[in-house]
Amino acid sequence: MKYVLFVCTHNAGRSQMAQAFFERHAPEGFRAESAGTNAAKAPHPEVVTVMREVGIDLEGRRPQRLLLEMQLHADWAVTMGCGDACPYVPTRIDDWDLPDPAGLDLDAVREIRDDIERGVRDLVDNRLPEILDDRTAHQMRLVRLLPPLVKEFEGRRTPEEIRACADVILADYEDAPVRSFVQAIADRRARECLRNDVCEPLLGV
Repeated sequence: MKYVLFVCTHNAGRSQMAQAFFERHAPEGFRAESAGTNAAKAPHPEVVTVMREVGIDLEGRRPQRLLLEMQLHADWAVTMGCGDACPYVPTRIDDWDLPDPAGLDLDAVREIRDDIERGVRDLVDNRLPEILDDRTAHQMRLVRLLPPLVKEFEGRRTPEEIRACADVILADYEDAPVRSFVQAIADRRARECLRNDVCEPLLGV
């Protein structure tokens, strides 16, 4: 499972539309999430209206604030025209320079909607192999996993053994449909394995 994270300021317009279009057009094995740095209470009414015109209902969606956890399990991120207000997302990033649809007339919002769908279609048609091959997010999760393991097992295991064990175990969860607890589970498994005389993930390394 590969996760694509769409980020804008309020998660009430651009990123919600992008998530919905990605869910419509992406093949199995890919999942979209969206978030904002300053989440609104609900999607913008004008955005709900124009998305209904293309058969997508956003009214029941709840904007969510961008959390570190989302950044950690995203394999790819798209920021959407929020400039300096966009957060640093420590994975591969595309930036789509799109205006905020809040308060605009419906024709302007329709243009933004159509631009977003074109961007999503281009992502799905041309960038999915790149997302599949990219290991930036895996390496980011590995870097966060290693320091406490090195601290505990330094002198008992070589740095290469510790990294290899954590790398193999973390890779077990690349296809997990929900990654919320992957870091904690991988940490526990790596500790248990490194305490054993024989750490099975290292046998094939």
